[in-house]
Amino acid sequence: MGTRRIIQVEEKVPFKMLVPLSVQHMFAMFGASVLVPFLFGISPAIVLFMNGVGTLMFIVITKGKAPAYLGSSFAFLAPAGVVIANAQWGYEYALGGFVAVGFLGCILALLIYRFGTGWIDVVLPPAAMGPVVALIGLELSASAANTAGLLDEAVDLKNLAVFLVTLGFAVFGSVLFRGFLSIIPILIAVIAGYIAAIACGMVGFSEVAAAPWFALPQFTMPKFDPEAIAIILPVILVIASEHIGHQVVTSKIVGRDLLKDPGLHRSLFGDNFSTMVSGFLGSVPTTTYGENIGVMAMTGVYSVHVIAGAAVLSLVCSFVGKLSTLISTIPGPVIGGISFLLYGMIGTSGLRILVDSRVDFGKPRNQALTSVIFVAGLSGIAIKVGNIQLSGMVLACVVGMALSLVFHFLDSPEPSGRSGQDEGQ
Repeated sequence: MGTRRIIQVEEKVPFKMLVPLSVQHMFAMFGASVLVPFLFGISPAIVLFMNGVGTLMFIVITKGKAPAYLGSSFAFLAPAGVVIANAQWGYEYALGGFVAVGFLGCILALLIYRFGTGWIDVVLPPAAMGPVVALIGLELSASAANTAGLLDEAVDLKNLAVFLVTLGFAVFGSVLFRGFLSIIPILIAVIAGYIAAIACGMVGFSEVAAAPWFALPQFTMPKFDPEAIAIILPVILVIASEHIGHQVVTSKIVGRDLLKDPGLHRSLFGDNFSTMVSGFLGSVPTTTYGENIGVMAMTGVYSVHVIAGAAVLSLVCSFVGKLSTLISTIPGPVIGGISFLLYGMIGTSGLRILVDSRVDFGKPRNQALTSVIFVAGLSGIAIKVGNIQLSGMVLACVVGMALSLVFHFLDSPEPSGRSGQDEGQ
């Protein structure tokens, strides 16, 4: 079948390739990222603006060594919803909470810079990290199916047809396409799915016609209230776990240890600094995006220049009303079709950690650790801490860290728990 060419992190690509590759990344993030402002009841234009700004800041802070696209974070939906629904507060006070969480995340990054990342080897050895990373994709699988309309009581045959066209082009395109087409299967799948949706009468252009050509994003200043901040602040547990997982899986994909170079402190700082700036400008919190990690895993294109191109396109869309409105007409079955595969790619990357690290499941410790993490993440168990609910990948991560620490102290002759050293795990 031939060997796929890898475009590495620092590698530049010709302009004729840069544009479609960047558009591919923008389409991958668009559906989920724009959903968050809709749920918060704000214009998506400010979110597209901050996604672009946040991604560019992240690239600068990480010295162009960590490919990541920053999109809207879902982790804040529940606590921010509580603040927004309160008659005394509203969205401006949720923004104050976003700023506070971003600031706390920056402090955490400075602590990691001071004390290093050696603790990750102890609290998340490969037998724990593998299933935690896999759960990032697996727990999103239902979201992809729901977006496509496949979980409705009566599945619409048009939705199913568009979903299958999109998924089919993404899957078979990634295997069968050659040359330049082999690195843009997601873009081709989106276009094919969109054409199928138009043919099925699922797309209307009246809103595009009514939208202005030029529109300024709406900026809003935050307001600060200690109680509102206290409701949102615990979400730092969620985003820190999510960020570490994303950096680990990205490291496996690009073949470099991003936790060491540019360093977890830089990537975590960039992620949270973007969230803090978002709060000051009236946008939603940002986070490294699993969809775009999936695009890199599928295409072998890791270039930060491509990611930066997607960020610039997002900025442009935030000012061009018709363009952002046109992209918003992409129906759910198209977004669900590409997400279906991309989320699976993240799950597979978690399994790859177990394989590459040669985790020995003949050892009861490893078998128990991986088993408990998977069940904790997939069982639907939820634990409430104030207004924050720990479930899915985050709960699995907390459980895995606690269990790994217990095993570490019970088995002190193997302090690192890393399986890549001798037989290790």
